[in-house]
Amino acid sequence: MNRLCTICARGGSKGVHNKNVRMLAGMPLIAHTVTQALDSGLFACVAVSSDSWPVLKMAQLWGARELVARPDEMAGDLAPKLPAIRHCAATVERRAGLAYDTFVDLDVTAPLRAREDLRGAVAMLEAAGRGNLVTGVPARRSPYFNLVERRPDGTVGLAKPPPRLVARRQDAPPCFDLNASIYAWTRESFLRDDPRVLREDTLLYEMPEERSLDIDSELDWRIVEMLSRERMGRS
Repeated sequence: MNRLCTICARGGSKGVHNKNVRMLAGMPLIAHTVTQALDSGLFACVAVSSDSWPVLKMAQLWGARELVARPDEMAGDLAPKLPAIRHCAATVERRAGLAYDTFVDLDVTAPLRAREDLRGAVAMLEAAGRGNLVTGVPARRSPYFNLVERRPDGTVGLAKPPPRLVARRQDAPPCFDLNASIYAWTRESFLRDDPRVLREDTLLYEMPEERSLDIDSELDWRIVEMLSRERMGRS
């Protein structure tokens, strides 16, 4: 299989200032994801898309082979990510004059993923013959048991009422939090004119909680930094 890895990293960030180039456990945040992609041995090319030259330069210093300048209309706070991924992939294919079979996007804000997560997710997608794959972790809250919605009158009820009473969360149907770590598509699915990430044939690859944190705040940063240092101490 001929595989492309994309890494999309905007220059601005509201939750954590300049997080993509901020140092985390001795490395810029983006370097963790770039080196994970390279070390996996899965990809013919690792490409980084950004609206920020400092981010692109940092990615290049850590081994990213293709740098793609992201258009302004794909870089705003409200811009969806999938068009940016497709733009990055199309740019790389045009430059190289070739077509990739499998597309994998890694989120910079999920630096705790491991090599086995990457290899396992890609192997699942390619073996199953389904269109795309996302990663997740068992949810701490269940819409069948202890996740509620507020009604117009101010009262609350279960977000997804079960057909019969669920006395314990463990007895509810398994639910997962998407951990924003790994997204993968077959070529046919990637090029399909569909803005959704979750589709009728989407697979889920389960990851452990300790490798599923997504940095969206300073508190997240502190927790991930602690876990990163612990991992480095064990290696």
